Amino acid sequence: MQSRRTRRLEIVGTAVAAVVALVVALNLVGVPVRPPFWPGGAQGSNPFDAAAVHVDPQSQAARAAASAAGDDARILGRLAATPTAVWLTPEATPVGVVEEHVRRIAVQARDEDSVALFVLYGIADRDCSGQESAGGLPPDQYRDWVQAAADGADGIGTSAVVVEPDALADAGECADPDERIALLEDAVTSFVDADVTTYLDAGHSGWVAPEEMAGRLEQAGVEDARGFSTNVSFYADDATERAYADAVADALGGGHYVIDTGRNGNGSDGQWCNPPGRALGRAPSVGDGRLDAHLWIKPPGESDGSCGGGPAAGTWWTERALELARAAGW
Repeated sequence: MQSRRTRRLEIVGTAVAAVVALVVALNLVGVPVRPPFWPGGAQGSNPFDAAAVHVDPQSQAARAAASAAGDDARILGRLAATPTAVWLTPEATPVGVVEEHVRRIAVQARDEDSVALFVLYGIADRDCSGQESAGGLPPDQYRDWVQAAADGADGIGTSAVVVEPDALADAGECADPDERIALLEDAVTSFVDADVTTYLDAGHSGWVAPEEMAGRLEQAGVEDARGFSTNVSFYADDATERAYADAVADALGGGHYVIDTGRNGNGSDGQWCNPPGRALGRAPSVGDGRLDAHLWIKPPGESDGSCGGGPAAGTWWTERALELARAAGW
């Protein structure tokens, strides 16, 4: 019996062949058709090879830069110009809003030949271990919200998504881990079916052992995705995190990954919530081998939570942004 992945790849392959034939025919008769499309479908190649991540002109960093002055304005302006993921939460973009919100960003990215990078963050019992970002949607509402988000990107240029930071890493501490894994598998399916390059989050090097994480990723359908993400909202240095990601990939028998390097310039001291003495990390860039890219997934100026002297999780914190930037020599 064929696996679900094999059947999907056969369908994608047939569709890609048809699209290629159509593009060639249209160009031959003088109707220009511009890329992007990927041989093998959205999961088949690295979307960051040929394009940078889209810069959202309406980001919190951009708004902070517009209201700053002097050297603060210079630093915040540079921060705002650095390609960073756009987070989707049901609190900020509910089901009636999220589709159009995603579509707006996807269209902007398509028109400038960049990659629209999203982070999905609204699963039921969200942040069940840390509680700083507690919330999310009940399962049925979550599925509807996820589908609306995927629909917003469907058929529009080049998009990628990181699915639910920490959701697999803290699944063992949540009330219903089986339901959580089922929700993640459904989310992966929604975005894969919408031709959005999909990375399922795998926590970070200081949390779950690679073999255990690989097992959880497999349960959540990573075989249908492009791969996984690590270090989202954490501070582990590049070498430590890449070693962890490679170990996870080895346990999976292969796969690709992206690493969040937005705030790991000084590495980790073991703390995760607004630890002192940290710095901005490596700028977003394409990777090599199994590493698709170094990305800024967590916006560096957003708080981890009310611990460490910060405002609520996800709230823009100008003082923190400037501290991280100056520690990195900006």
